[in-house]
Parts: sequence; C-alpha cells; structure tokens
Amino acid sequence: MKRKQYRGHPRALIDAWFAPDEDLGRYDPALYFFDPLAAEKVLDFFRLYCTHVEGEWAGKPLEPEQWQHRILRDLFGWKLVANGMRKYRTAYIEVPRKNGKSTLGAGVALYLTTADGEPGAKIFSAATEKDQAGIIFDIASAMARQSPVLARRIELFKRSMYFKSSGAVYRVLSGAPRKSGLNAHGIIFDELHEQPNRKLWDILHTSTVARRQPITWATTTAGVGDDLESICWEIHSHALKVRDGIFDDPTLLPIIFGADEKKDEYTDEKVWAKVNPNLGVSVKLDYLRAESQKAQNVPAYQNTFKRLHLNIWTRQMELWMPKDLWDKCGERFPLKPLAGQPCYGGIDLSSVEDLASFARVWPVLDERTGVFHFFAALRFWLPKENIRKKQEADNVPYDLWVEQGFLTLTEGDIVDYDFIRAQINADGEECPIPEIAIDRWNATQLTTQLAGDGFTVFPFGQGFASMAGPTKQLMDLVKAETFHHGGNPVLNWQASNVAVRTDPAGNWKPDKKASKKRIDGIVALIMAVGRASLHLDEAESSYDKRGLIIL
Repeated sequence: MKRKQYRGHPRALIDAWFAPDEDLGRYDPALYFFDPLAAEKVLDFFRLYCTHVEGEWAGKPLEPEQWQHRILRDLFGWKLVANGMRKYRTAYIEVPRKNGKSTLGAGVALYLTTADGEPGAKIFSAATEKDQAGIIFDIASAMARQSPVLARRIELFKRSMYFKSSGAVYRVLSGAPRKSGLNAHGIIFDELHEQPNRKLWDILHTSTVARRQPITWATTTAGVGDDLESICWEIHSHALKVRDGIFDDPTLLPIIFGADEKKDEYTDEKVWAKVNPNLGVSVKLDYLRAESQKAQNVPAYQNTFKRLHLNIWTRQMELWMPKDLWDKCGERFPLKPLAGQPCYGGIDLSSVEDLASFARVWPVLDERTGVFHFFAALRFWLPKENIRKKQEADNVPYDLWVEQGFLTLTEGDIVDYDFIRAQINADGEECPIPEIAIDRWNATQLTTQLAGDGFTVFPFGQGFASMAGPTKQLMDLVKAETFHHGGNPVLNWQASNVAVRTDPAGNWKPDKKASKKRIDGIVALIMAVGRASLHLDEAESSYDKRGLIIL
C-alpha cells in the first residue's frame, strides 16, 4: 500500500501505525496487508470514548501506552488480501500483574460491542469465577457511563449491556454455557491460567466459527507450568513457538512479557523494566522493590513474586520450605528428657488407603535466652497391603522406612483407626497431651473415640483462617533455628513436597492438590504447632516453676 492515500494524518502517526520493516518482512504481501485506517479507528475509539475508571487517572481519556498501542494496531490493522477480513482471530496477552491488561481488555470489549461493524454482535466475558469475569465488564460499564456518547446509545444492566443501533450484546457468563447458541463475535477471557481444564475455552472459542472476523482476547499472568492439563500452559507453549517462528499460526497474535528464569535475576531492576511494560505508570518501582525484598526475606514468597511480577511460570503454586533451612533443624534429639512433659498433637488421616500422620510438639523454654524451642516427633502409618503400590506410585523407600522404625504398617488395605487410637493413648500415658488438633475431613470416628478416651480434641479447619498463622509460624521457627524435627526421613520427604497457596492478603496455607505428593505429616505438624502456640503462656508458667529442660 502507498502512504499517499493516508494524507491528512501526521507522518509520525502514520509511522507508528506501520510495523517496523523487520516485522513487515515476515508477512507475505500476497496474503496480508496492513490497513492503517482500521488501526486508526480503534485507537481513536480508545482516546475518544474510553476513560480510566480507577486510581489517580480516573476520568481521564484512555490513551494506550506504546506497548498497548502496538497490540491494538496489529490486531485490528493486519488483514487478509483474499477478503479484507482481519488476519488475527486470537490475541494471547501474557503480562505481569498491574500492567493494565484489564483496562485494555475492557476497551476492546466496548469496541467490539459498539464500533466493530458486526450486526448483532455477541461479546462475552469469561473467567473461572463469575466475579473474576465481571471485573473487565464492570470497567467497561464504568467507561460507558463516563462517555456521554456511549451512555446515550447503550442500555446498561448488572451483568450485560445492549447497544441499540446494532443489536449487539455484551454480557458476563455466569458459568459453563451450552455448546450451542452463543455465536460469539468476541470472547474476553481473563486470567486464563486459573482455568482447571480446557472445557470452557473450547466451548467459547469454537462458538466464533460463524462470524466473519471474530476475536478471542485472552489475558493472563503466568501460572503453574507442571500442570500438563492446563489449557493456559498449552496456549502459552504454542504462543512461544509462534512468536519464535517455530510454528506457523497466522491467526494467533502472541504477546508475552516474561523474564527468563535461567538467565534473569529476579532482584534485578533492569529485568523488572523489561517485563513490566507499564513500569512507572500503573506499576510502581517502589512497590516492586518492597515485594522483591519480601521475596528475599521470605522464601515461600519467591515463586509468588516471580510468577505475578516477572511472569515466570513456576513449578509449584509456591515454593514453601528451602531444603537448607529445613536441614539445619534436623539434628537428632532424645525423647527421654521430654517424658512426662506436656505436648500438643495434630492428626491428618489423609484417605483410608494412604498415609496417616500424628505429630507431637513440645514447646520448651530456653531460660538462658527466654526463647521457646519447639521439638517435634512424628508417627506415620500405612496399610500393609498397600505398601508396594504406594511405593511405586510415590517412588520413595517405604519398606526401608518401616525397617528403620519411621513408618508403621497396619493390617489390611485400609488405615486401622483402632491401632492408631491405641498408639495415641499410649503416647498420652508417656507424655500428657492437653489438646489434639485434627483435620475434620474423614475423622469423625476417631474424633469421637479419642474424646471418649478423655482427650480434648480440637477440629482444625484447613482454610486460610485456621492454617495461615501456624504455617507462617512454622516457617519463622525454622528460619530462627528454634524448631527441631529430628531428621525424620518421611517428614523430610514431605517437607520437600509442600506447595502453599497464597490469598490476596499474602497469607499462606499448604495446598495438597498443588503439592502433588504427600504432605499429611506437615499438615499435622502445622496444626500441632498452632495449638501449642496458643498455650505458651500457660506453658511458660509451668516452666517457671520447674526450671529448664536440658536436651
């Protein structure tokens, strides 16, 4: 195309519309051409009808940043010579948090609804949860209200909007839709990494088949890279190959901002600038510095920082316990000096065919420093008839651990609760157990029986409210080297398996699903530490009376 047909527009703007020469060289001019007027149209729509709706720029026109400008220009400007329709049908945008992808997606949704020239267009916002899907829609609704032109032409409802002149509808999907009847012109898919499988993606993406030039707009931050069933990991891997020229998929526009885990240092501010295109705009440098320092001080937060702020796909939800710190707390200690001293228990029964765990924790005051040390002893049980199957599945030496006395086999192919109950009663005779915390799932029988034996049994929830405090405390004890686990190899293995999930407030809790392998002993230990901590004042009074226990 010759530039003279675009006279009247500033040369600098025309140059911005066109891809650099090296990009133009990638496309066969017999197949594709760039339409600057189409690019101008969408960019002008953003400037004239879209506004920021939150924060310091609320109410101001939404002028796309340079990287956003490039995405919009390429997505809407490149077309097929054969029919003049858009080249790209899917945009995959993977960028760290707070880089403005939701605001950009809201503007795209509004454009597809009101200005794309598609009669009866249907636009859908989708995500794993309805509330997540509603985030982009709510931003788009706020933009429409703030624009006098759009406000006159759009009917707004709680979870949908109707554009009167073309009959277009934009709405939030409340769940997995039926395969038929959607006929989507636009799909706005937010936080794709949270999708548990490909079902919703396939239903929505294939619903665009009857449209002339539909767009599936998928945005996400990095997810967990070892979930081979993740649709996001599948598309991420494909997008990388398309971007790098390994695969040819002319319908996909891959936009990926991410650090190289092998080459880039996560504390390097130059790396932050490379992967956060809105650094200095919506992403604040002071915030990243604070979060980086937190990641250096709190090992469990490192994967969170890498995934959310550097867009690095991590192997677990969160790295929890660094091996070097755990090993420092593994020196053997004798149980005999603890005989007769109160300890606090934690029980995790897992399933009836798997490992069952009982943790005992003794809080011991070091009178020289005034600091409590926590000593832990674990018991593990496994049904005898399942040992071979479990050993093959878990690839660990259960038989050796039985010989060494770290694992006890119970008769049959399911956990023998009577055997476990008898052992706990025997332990209670040796050392008083003021309280036993137990995971309420699958534990009704044992809970009732132990309560009947005279134990105080505390049902311990597995949500953030119950688990976050003790999980953090155990990490703090390990870092301070005031926790002692005695080097139990079963517990060591499980500590290496633990992944923790983080809530929006930055709290952690163990995640059995994300951990992949068994962590029941760690869960039992965390519960025991939690209950022991609540009784430290009472324990300290008893230590004042009888003096220091020397171990």
